[in-house]
Amino acid sequence: MNMLNVSSSPHVRDKDSTRGIMLDVCIAMLPTAAFGVVQFGISALLVIIVTVLAAVLSEYLWQKGMHKQVTICDCSAVVTGLILALNMPPEIPLWIPALGAVFAIILVKQLFGGLGQNWMNPALAGRCFLLISCAKYMNNFSSAGLGFDATTGATPLAIMKSAVKAGSDPMQGVDLMQLFIGRVPGTIGEVSAVALLIGGIYLLWKKVISWHIPVIYIATVAVFVFIFGHQSADYVLAQVLGGGLIFGAFFMATDYVSTPLTRKGQIIYALLIGLLTGLFRIFGTGAEGVSYSIIIGNMLSPLIESATIPKAFGRRGAKK
Repeated sequence: MNMLNVSSSPHVRDKDSTRGIMLDVCIAMLPTAAFGVVQFGISALLVIIVTVLAAVLSEYLWQKGMHKQVTICDCSAVVTGLILALNMPPEIPLWIPALGAVFAIILVKQLFGGLGQNWMNPALAGRCFLLISCAKYMNNFSSAGLGFDATTGATPLAIMKSAVKAGSDPMQGVDLMQLFIGRVPGTIGEVSAVALLIGGIYLLWKKVISWHIPVIYIATVAVFVFIFGHQSADYVLAQVLGGGLIFGAFFMATDYVSTPLTRKGQIIYALLIGLLTGLFRIFGTGAEGVSYSIIIGNMLSPLIESATIPKAFGRRGAKK
């Protein structure tokens, strides 16, 4: 008689681990982090170091204090700290991103049960918290760096928005090549489109993410700004390359925990956050909108998933 081995689920296991996936995400962000440090100098490096350390230390102290298993070795706190740091202006006072990291790890991640239980992207939640509570510092962008004077300058998106309101050419003073390379004011990790695309391609190659959310998200924003903004290919391209759209599309909108699991749900989710980003950018008071759009998408993600999950075969109400 053949003896069967009965064990508890899961019965199908994958060779990928949380730590491996998080390390791949960190590797993918290295090009844009390195460019940000070269562009903006030692202040950007300090922001990255302090924010990552604050995130890891917050997770360690909370789990120790709550007598839980310490999970800092899975590198998820490192990813949260790094994403948050790259969303910071380069010369922001260091206590602000540290505060954002504590908020992201403890209030958004750990209080809801830790990794896998948080209902929104912790790094994005931390950034939105800082945008509301420290708006003066969060919107103070330095143009210091290679080829720039140490002054505070408006971002390309802000320049275009002001020009459209004034009825002038929105592309006046905006250089697409400089946008692509990253020689513009902005947050540490969002300025270089080429560095972000290198990281995004790495994530796709490693199959950490699929193309559906980032491509549909970016395409939806492009179509929206063309229809409701300025009917110019250069303007649309500047909207895609400028701000946090590419960073958000590859590194924040694709978060496993806070996005729908179903393919149809991911498409709806990407369309939704794309429409919201376009709406905020064209009709909102600010020039950006990526962070708030993804946060709203995170909140609606369970509803989208429940509406798109396939019905089990033979379930009551299914078509015969």
